[in-house]
Amino acid sequence: MNSLTRRQFLSLTGGAGAAVALGACGASPTAPGAIGPQASVVAAVDARRYRNGLTKALALTAAPLTVDLAGRQVPTWAYATELATPEIRVTKGTELAVTLRNALPEPTTVHWHGIAIRNNADGVPGLTQKAVKPGAEYLYRFDTPNPGTYFFHPHVGLQLDRGLYAPLVIEDPNEAGGDVDQVIVLDDWLDGINGQTPDKALAALKASGGMMNRGSDSQSSGMNAMGGMSDSSAPTNAAGTAMSSMTSGALGGDAGDIAYPMYLLNGRPPADRPTINAAVGAKVRLRVINAGSDTAFRVAVEGHRLTVTHTDGWPVQPVTVDSFIIGMGERYDVELVARSGAWPLYAQAEGKTGHASAVLRTNDTSATSPRDVPPGGLGGQLLAYSALQPTEPARLAPRQPDRAYTVTLDGSMSGYRWSLGGDADRLDPRQGQRVRITLANRTMMWHPIHLHGHTFALPGYGGTRKDTVNILPGRQVAIDIDTDNPGQWMLHCHNVYHQGTGMMTTFSYRT
Repeated sequence: MNSLTRRQFLSLTGGAGAAVALGACGASPTAPGAIGPQASVVAAVDARRYRNGLTKALALTAAPLTVDLAGRQVPTWAYATELATPEIRVTKGTELAVTLRNALPEPTTVHWHGIAIRNNADGVPGLTQKAVKPGAEYLYRFDTPNPGTYFFHPHVGLQLDRGLYAPLVIEDPNEAGGDVDQVIVLDDWLDGINGQTPDKALAALKASGGMMNRGSDSQSSGMNAMGGMSDSSAPTNAAGTAMSSMTSGALGGDAGDIAYPMYLLNGRPPADRPTINAAVGAKVRLRVINAGSDTAFRVAVEGHRLTVTHTDGWPVQPVTVDSFIIGMGERYDVELVARSGAWPLYAQAEGKTGHASAVLRTNDTSATSPRDVPPGGLGGQLLAYSALQPTEPARLAPRQPDRAYTVTLDGSMSGYRWSLGGDADRLDPRQGQRVRITLANRTMMWHPIHLHGHTFALPGYGGTRKDTVNILPGRQVAIDIDTDNPGQWMLHCHNVYHQGTGMMTTFSYRT
């Protein structure tokens, strides 16, 4: 075949047997006929992107850092002096010129999650660039034509499950904003707690056949135990992570593989909740990002209903709910009208024991911080994909698929191996096509599947535009893609431990 196959890609990147240790790979390997990141057609498409004539230059240093988590000093890796920073915010059409400086002890990259950018800026070592070696720098230069809520993170090994992530907001000057525009970054955290690291956690999963967290403690997970469990009091296994049954009906069964000892909101645990300040009656826009690695979150705000306005950066017809579940890699923009008082914003780790939280406080109240307890809305009306409908500007034009593929989501807890099968080795479209990929989950676990460099429509859900979609056990979801961004792109599970053991492939344009 004339494109880079999944087998070739896994071989080039270290693959399942090496937890995707991408640091040692070479530059942009492609098979004959495949369109590489430096191809002239890539540059030609990039030249047609919307630009406003502005450039924002900044430096980003990835380095070891000790962070304060409610008084606990924890070693990790991050981009700044605090977790979930620096926030990058630009106006639509601004060119970003970001110099990555690698002060880590291993190679790294930056992936700009959800943005349809030029292929050579996508940040996948072995596919779109060489990994940035320790002590080296790399310049990412790209345009930002599509407004929305995005974030950035490495694409090397398990580095995302440290502190290497931060939000990127592309503002639309023609869009009516809220009185308060607040980014909410959710994360599951184990790095540096009791000597734990993501690599140790993966080794324990492999050694235990994925059963390292399948305990039966009295605090069962899910909606009956939303009060949380601290890392100091919870039963732990050999890997040092808390044990729970970890099941969720909303996720179709298993909620995840790791019961994290801590969950964070904007880099802070519940014992040190951040506060969102607003005037009474203010329209508050919450840009919610799940930067976690193995955890979906169920989000609600006490005393308020939430109007969903965007998913993965793309506008939808507003729909009002009590709560929503956000998978790893997904983003939701929601609006609320601030009621007088101090209210808990609560992000329950779905199907797990624990949560992240903040306080929404109006300027007319002297009330003390509300109790950090689950809002009633967590058990109220839950957002479903079927309730989302794109706005007309976000809708793909009607067109029959030129090519159709079926990709199966496969895995085995024995040895902890995950993969993509079916047509995963044959995703080789040409530019200018409508491609339909049916993602069929044959495992007992849900998977958030993410495609780089594109958004897709969900034809089974009214054509809603996304770049990450949750696929429940035994279910299948079709995605429609317009092939308007040539190059070599990853398609993978955004559970970093599933991706790290082989659940990934390439969407490989060919001539």
